[in-house]
Amino acid sequence: MKLGTFMMPLHPPGRSATETLAEDREAILLADRLGYCEAFVGEHVTDLAENVSSCLMFLASLAHDTKNIVLGSGTINMPNGHPAAIAAQVAMLDHILKGRFIMGISPGGLMSDAEVFGNYQKNRNAIFLESINMVLKIWESNGPLDLRGEFFNISTTLTAIPEIGQGLILKPYQRPHPRIVGTAVAPFSQGVTEMAKRGWQAISANFLLPEWVKTHWPKYVEGREAAGSTASPDEWRVAKSIFVADDHKVAQRYGRGPDGPYHFYFKQLARKLVGGGRSNLFKLDQKQPDSEITPEYLTDKLVIAGTVDSVVAQILDFRDQVGDFGTLLYACHDWLDPSLAKRSMALMAEEVMPRVNAAIAAERMPGRAVA
Repeated sequence: MKLGTFMMPLHPPGRSATETLAEDREAILLADRLGYCEAFVGEHVTDLAENVSSCLMFLASLAHDTKNIVLGSGTINMPNGHPAAIAAQVAMLDHILKGRFIMGISPGGLMSDAEVFGNYQKNRNAIFLESINMVLKIWESNGPLDLRGEFFNISTTLTAIPEIGQGLILKPYQRPHPRIVGTAVAPFSQGVTEMAKRGWQAISANFLLPEWVKTHWPKYVEGREAAGSTASPDEWRVAKSIFVADDHKVAQRYGRGPDGPYHFYFKQLARKLVGGGRSNLFKLDQKQPDSEITPEYLTDKLVIAGTVDSVVAQILDFRDQVGDFGTLLYACHDWLDPSLAKRSMALMAEEVMPRVNAAIAAERMPGRAVA
């Protein structure tokens, strides 16, 4: 199992954006030094708590300061931009990174973003699909552009001068295009099936109950089989909120306590999702009242916190619940205490994952002792 990271990111709105943006960069630089394989960064425009307003711009700021980690948009909210701009910006970043890039895309889930960009209460899934299809057609095209759709029209036929390059849009470094992934947030997500049919891969969100995460794999297999391919667990990424500490009491206080950053994260998330009619994500019994979906309930259900031994056991138990997957994405949270946050990331890479992988290897080779 590989180790990556996923950053929404989410900070107390009173914190300085200058500080939090620097902190978020530092987290990915640290992940690179520690050997994390991938780092995905989200974006929102109308949320002071999530103040990365362009994930592509943020990732570009890391391009020359990181060495090995693959950087991913997590995600580009396609209905909120223009396909031509997205195609050009992604292609440019892919060249800057020399292919060390994954293109994460979605319809976008923040309703205030949808409102500000004029697609609130519109069919954002249809806009999303038309947008990504146009991006892919732009990258396929070798001549002046002439694409017509329900939501977007893209043309350079009147002004193109192909022999000098005018009227054409840059193609990505990776051909035919970067690997495409999408974040799955709904139980039994049909979107996962549709992604798999197109050869795209899925990330299961860190705020889903294990029982709902488990439903994504069969949907992914369904899509790969419909496309005549075989699904591999290596293609599945699962995000999880994890905090590792040297002391059990510190782990519980910081990872689940009311004054910790994980509690803050789920307090914010519950307000957005429960208030937005998505409380089903947090319930196995849909008759459960929304009033019970508290930050305490969510941190207890969704956060893995403890010492190294405890976290190893919890990750293996989680894997037993949801099934085999290829990459565990450590969800970044606000660095309320930078020393504890950095220590957690280091313990995760240097002690937790080697033990997790040793246990998985032993499981696959019966009779072999775990070191």
